[in-house]
Amino acid sequence: MDGLEVDSCERCPALCESRSRIVNGDGPDDADLLFVGEGPGENEDETGEPFIGRSGTVLDDTLRDAGLGREDIRITNCVRCHPPDNRDPHTDELANCREFLEQEITTVDPELVVTLGKVPTEHLLGRDARVTEEAGSIEEARIDGTPQRVLVCVHPAATLYDGSQKETFTETVATAAGVIGAGEGDGQSRLGGF
Repeated sequence: MDGLEVDSCERCPALCESRSRIVNGDGPDDADLLFVGEGPGENEDETGEPFIGRSGTVLDDTLRDAGLGREDIRITNCVRCHPPDNRDPHTDELANCREFLEQEITTVDPELVVTLGKVPTEHLLGRDARVTEEAGSIEEARIDGTPQRVLVCVHPAATLYDGSQKETFTETVATAAGVIGAGEGDGQSRLGGF
């Protein structure tokens, strides 16, 4: 890993075989908000950019409504290679990529990490999660031994398949924006003491 970029990796044979490229995170290296998804899909694998396509459009629109733009946040994934058939990453694949994710979180040092869906939520919190019930809650995780606030959020794709999740997603992104004071004009965080 060079800074925030993974240039090469051969740790996961199935992922190496299914990927076209490694998809690194995107956005400012000092962003106050770091969104974490599960892994690149086909569109991301083709372009090398995280969260594009339909889910990316939902995310971009919701960020804009909350007073944020893609340029204001950083977005990454638990694994940086496209899993075959868009399956969830396996436990060993998540473990193999964990040091890259932890280094990215540590380097960016965001005020808040926002998990997009079940896989990143469970991976970062280290426990089973019912994301639709827990969305909007802020938990504490240990990232490379350091406490980190994590906001549980449904995946933007959930809003495409289940319209009832749109309000949950919108409210959770608004919570993230509120924590960093987005749209308030003074740039001051409302995160408070740790």
